[in-house]
Amino acid sequence: MERLISLLGLVIFLGVAFGLSANRKAVRWRTVLWGLGLQLALGILIIKTPWGFSAFSLVGELAKKFLSFSDAGAEFVFGADFRQHFFAFKVLPTIIFVSTIMTLLYYYGILQRVVEGLAWVMMKTMRTSGAESLCGAANIFVGQTEAPLFIRPYIPTLTQSEMLSLMTGGFATIAAGVMAVYIDFGVPAVHLIAASVMAAPGALVISKLLYPEDGEPATGGSVRAQVARPWVNPVDAAASGAADGVKLAINVAAMLIGFLALLALVNGVLSWAGGLVGMPDLSLEWLFARLLAPVAWLLGIDWAEAGKVGVLLGKKTILNEFIAYTDMKVFLDNAKAVAAGTAADGSLPVLSERAVVLSTYALCGFANIGSIGIQIGGTGPLTNGRSSDLARLGVRALVAGALTNFVNACIAGLLL
Repeated sequence: MERLISLLGLVIFLGVAFGLSANRKAVRWRTVLWGLGLQLALGILIIKTPWGFSAFSLVGELAKKFLSFSDAGAEFVFGADFRQHFFAFKVLPTIIFVSTIMTLLYYYGILQRVVEGLAWVMMKTMRTSGAESLCGAANIFVGQTEAPLFIRPYIPTLTQSEMLSLMTGGFATIAAGVMAVYIDFGVPAVHLIAASVMAAPGALVISKLLYPEDGEPATGGSVRAQVARPWVNPVDAAASGAADGVKLAINVAAMLIGFLALLALVNGVLSWAGGLVGMPDLSLEWLFARLLAPVAWLLGIDWAEAGKVGVLLGKKTILNEFIAYTDMKVFLDNAKAVAAGTAADGSLPVLSERAVVLSTYALCGFANIGSIGIQIGGTGPLTNGRSSDLARLGVRALVAGALTNFVNACIAGLLL
């Protein structure tokens, strides 16, 4: 029954994208069907085939082992008891470590070649342009403002449809640095990796439904990654990556302090206002649980848990996915405590394994209100005066990114 609900959700979410299309008659169904086929094939490979699941599980375990190396630096700087302050001394150093490694991969040209290979597959099957395919593939590994740098020379000449694809790819995926953090949280690594890979063709599917190509892309053929490499040697690259990681870590910490304080303020006001009408428990969580529970249910999550997942979806959209995954960590920690028999009682809130997996797919993207400003500010200077196009497409791209994540979750729900 849950699989049938996931199928219903898949049809509804694709129908919403088609219904919001700027030109339904111009939709190129080859692009849509091949993109869905790639998503489904990846899902079957990772979730249903024993060897595929084992391979991606191995990648996930290797990622965990790899990330554990950051503990050496954290322990040296903060002391042997650094894990007692998990977020400040464990999570933030992980971001710095991953940023260092990613910069080294840039320096040696490894990341560019991998991205070009993935882009070639999408371009040949889906018949998308070289620029949007390359940017979409880059989003698997880097953030929403870094991926456009792979196609920097082509951005000023992108069509409106390509511009939406560029933005949607950023909204539908997460960067490797924050993915590493979520793996540290205990979020299933194999499904985080799968969600990121599946989102590359998925973002093109939804963006081409919302805004079909009606122009002539300048990069109909394949293109090469155009990423500057200003470092003089590997040491310079590693140092630069570490410095960039520090900036990102500080930004993440500041964002969490600010947003969580704002959330507490809003909940305080809502509780006060609710108390005036006999609803002292009124909060953003209360609202999200009721407004977004139907969306969670359409993913294939049992109605009894839909409210909990609805809260996660709401926080992800209004605040960001980091806050949502932080809340998911609480559910995961509670489940471990209950399983180990160390919980004070049996009433700790938990999520079933299916709900955790489908939530992982649904939350795995930067589709939140603040990201509109981030993309306009980060990509705008590369557009040669076309920042207004980014602003005009911002809300549509946000919707496209969220729908991409929901479609991924539904496909996973069909296969579980």
